Amino acid sequence: MRRREFILLIGGAAATWPLGVRAQQSAIPVIGYLDVGSPEGSASIASAFRRGLAQTGQIEGGNVAIEYRWANGHNDRLPELAADLVRHKVSVIATPGSAAAAVAAKATTTTIPIIFAIGTDPVAAGLVAALNRPGGNVTGVATLNAEVGPKRLELLHEVIPAANIVALLINPTNPVISEPLLRDTQAAARKLGIQLHVLRASSDGEINAAFAALHGLDAGGVVIGSDQFFNNRTRLLAALALQHSLPAVYQYREFTAAGGLISYGASLTDAFELAGVYTGRILNGEKPADLPVQQSTKVELTVNLKTAKALGLTIPPSVLVAAADVIE
Repeated sequence: MRRREFILLIGGAAATWPLGVRAQQSAIPVIGYLDVGSPEGSASIASAFRRGLAQTGQIEGGNVAIEYRWANGHNDRLPELAADLVRHKVSVIATPGSAAAAVAAKATTTTIPIIFAIGTDPVAAGLVAALNRPGGNVTGVATLNAEVGPKRLELLHEVIPAANIVALLINPTNPVISEPLLRDTQAAARKLGIQLHVLRASSDGEINAAFAALHGLDAGGVVIGSDQFFNNRTRLLAALALQHSLPAVYQYREFTAAGGLISYGASLTDAFELAGVYTGRILNGEKPADLPVQQSTKVELTVNLKTAKALGLTIPPSVLVAAADVIE
């Protein structure tokens, strides 16, 4: 075989190799992206992650490759997905949006750098030793979502002050997030004199069943707990709340944009961009132990007046004045 024909043959074969193999052959670093959600549900936040990555000069499909692993709402799949990324010898693992994914990744490797973006205390979650000196192979971004969970109940109480029964929907398969949120929201409910019913869901069927159960509980509204599983189902959650004529509050603007009543929490795009920047800095040679956990303190209040009208509610001026965005 002639040398030119051999080179063309090898080049054509390489084009059919899996992405991870091609990346390794060409010495392009590979990012392992571990997400508890789905490609469709996480599209906008994955895009924000790539924007942050690009700020450090790392461009997917150019000088870096990304191996995506999606758990499609099943936290129990995360350990094996994390192990698969380790077997692929990725350069860094990004777990934006999910404390459960970060915990699974940390349990799988002590050498590959891990970057998280989560809405709970990473020290309490066992991810880092301290915010300013993470130590080990893990660092990332912490948002103010779990901490402002009780505020969502307070906002709902302002909108429906006559309701003395409210439900809290949590994902029981993610205790790192759900347990502190439940504790803090129960404390806020006692302070407000509200009876809090706790509903649990980790599948679409259980979400539907939870909303159906709210009528039997005489609940006047529902607080949807922080969780990446719910993040991927904002349209479903907003539709069910409207279908059952229930005022609902969630953490992200995506919920109100989909027809939910109120959202209050950290900016997803801000947090994921920061996680992308940190991932790029790791690829550029920095060490996770030397990068303090960033705290994304940007918090957004959004109100959907169209939904309020459909529910027959009048949003108090105090809430409207505080809102960064009002959807009409």
